[in-house]
Amino acid sequence: MSGITYDYMEEYIRGLIKDHSGILKELEDYAHSNFVPIIHKEVAKFLEVMIKMKRPLKILELGTAIGYSAILMSISSKGESSITTVERDLKMIELAQNNIEKSGLKDKINIIQGDCLEVLEKLDDKYDLIFMDAGKGHYNHFLPHCMRLLSENGVIIADNVLFRGMIASDELVERRKVTIVKRMREYLDTVSQDDKFITSIIPMGDGIAVTLRRD
Repeated sequence: MSGITYDYMEEYIRGLIKDHSGILKELEDYAHSNFVPIIHKEVAKFLEVMIKMKRPLKILELGTAIGYSAILMSISSKGESSITTVERDLKMIELAQNNIEKSGLKDKINIIQGDCLEVLEKLDDKYDLIFMDAGKGHYNHFLPHCMRLLSENGVIIADNVLFRGMIASDELVERRKVTIVKRMREYLDTVSQDDKFITSIIPMGDGIAVTLRRD
């Protein structure tokens, strides 16, 4: 369990969500067996809902891993979304590419190899949805670039923002995680306090933050 809400609540909510089949189920089983972190079941459902609501034509994902969330978002959009996803781990990229080809979505999902911050600095397209799921200690560094790349009515969804509850309680902070916690708190302070943004922080999965531009 994530440690940011009651276990019985998480179990109940996850029990309400219908299990995936096909490629998504295969990837969930692979991730579980090989200890590869992917988004929580309820976060996957939230992403699906957001895709259906926003109908984004272009999506940017930071953190590909095995391609699970990119494939989920593409399936949720019924192939209408063009997805660019960034990953620096070559092993993960190879796995993701194989999974994307297996899912029949190689024309819809493009992987860029590299460090997320370095790639962001070079991008100049506009994206209707940006999903942050990499480098938790660098969300505050990603933010200026993401805002530059975000379309007028776009949305930023950041995962793992409560980081096993450490963000909300000093008593839970592990010594080797101090820097990550400090930087994530800076990110949440910025998107919550700066008048340029409207942000909702949701205790779901490991915590998600949904950020829009204020009109």
